[in-house]
Amino acid sequence: MTSSTDHDQRREQAALYVLGTLPPAERATFEEHLSTCAECGADVRALAPVATALAQAVPQAVPPPQLRDRVLAAVGAAATRNASVRGAQSNIPWLAAVAALVLAAVLGAYTAQLRGRINSLEEQLRAAALRVELSERQIADARQSAIQAQSTVAVLAAPDLARADLAGQSVAPGASGRAFWSRSRGLVFTGSNLPPLPPGRVYQLWVVTPNAPVSAGLLRPDAQGRVSSVIQTPADLPQPVAMALTVEPEGGVPAPTGDRYLVGAVIGAKPAAF
Repeated sequence: MTSSTDHDQRREQAALYVLGTLPPAERATFEEHLSTCAECGADVRALAPVATALAQAVPQAVPPPQLRDRVLAAVGAAATRNASVRGAQSNIPWLAAVAALVLAAVLGAYTAQLRGRINSLEEQLRAAALRVELSERQIADARQSAIQAQSTVAVLAAPDLARADLAGQSVAPGASGRAFWSRSRGLVFTGSNLPPLPPGRVYQLWVVTPNAPVSAGLLRPDAQGRVSSVIQTPADLPQPVAMALTVEPEGGVPAPTGDRYLVGAVIGAKPAAF
């Protein structure tokens, strides 16, 4: 029959047995005791799920060979020191092992939950940043459109307004354009059905004066061949007699060199060669 002292010693080994850290001889002795002790059997069954959860919740690592010897030595020393008070403290090693297993499992689950929460917050932050960027871009586009609309209205309402209707030339027979010019308020130009630009080329708008063509600016149509622009012209610009649009090298040129895509005389002005 197993004595009370021997039973208490075997019960202290339940946690080590579940963790697989008992030496072979002690393991065999404990299993023999386990076959006749319902109380120790209940302890082993209670500890087994906790050990399984611990194995799945924390990263696996191979301990150094010396660790097992140090653990066993520490357990033996603790058992020797506590022999005189074993009756009152017989459950402490078992409870400590259970607490360690539960704490490790809880920490592993909490870490995984916290990592998922951080990933979710990072996704929300990226989405919010994209929405802010899109909103700022839309506001900037709307502001630019409002400024251009105000400038266009100002030119069209000028008392000294002059107009030129531009027709497509042989390289762009389907293209057309219209220009409105005011010495005090600038130039408004619109074009449609303009052919796509070749690489390294740009459309250049010219104000044709009695003396020479003067560059009014560089233009790039959209994918549908449309362009609309408000351009400030010099106050001392000679009275225009015509408007023209040519294709020039990137960056523009001081005098027209490329093919003429649009040409039109200013209404009411004397005809001029271009």
